[in-house]
Amino acid sequence: MVKLDPDNLRDLDGWENNAPVPICMGGDCRALTFCCKPGFALTFGFKCKRDELLAELGMTLDEFIKIKENFSKENKWDSDIVCFGSISYCCMRTGGCPRRDMALSIRYPTLKKDEFMKVYFKKKKELSKIILENVKNHGSEKKVAGYLELFENEF
Repeated sequence: MVKLDPDNLRDLDGWENNAPVPICMGGDCRALTFCCKPGFALTFGFKCKRDELLAELGMTLDEFIKIKENFSKENKWDSDIVCFGSISYCCMRTGGCPRRDMALSIRYPTLKKDEFMKVYFKKKKELSKIILENVKNHGSEKKVAGYLELFENEF
């Protein structure tokens, strides 16, 4: 099992006890689930470690995009409201994001905000597992094995 730095974790409804902070803030590879779509200029692009981490794990940008977009289609997360056209690229921001929160309220119209945010973080956790399982397929199993163990018996 991997040792997690408590300073780089958050307790979120739907991803209790050990959600990683974003990679640019010191989070581990599970935080790829919160990363933006490659190929776009970012306001804080100088902090972005996504491409570096993906290269280290042996995953191409195109493979990363395909995983996120397939997940988006399977979960009906495509949305013209959010950045990059999919909720799968949305961030961890717990204080709220007007676009993400509006897209989620449309996607889950019968749920209150705290309920759809719980669904959001649970699904982001599922997406994180899928991303790491695909990394494992690239021969980087040792780099992600401990993180994949964190998902055991959860889905």
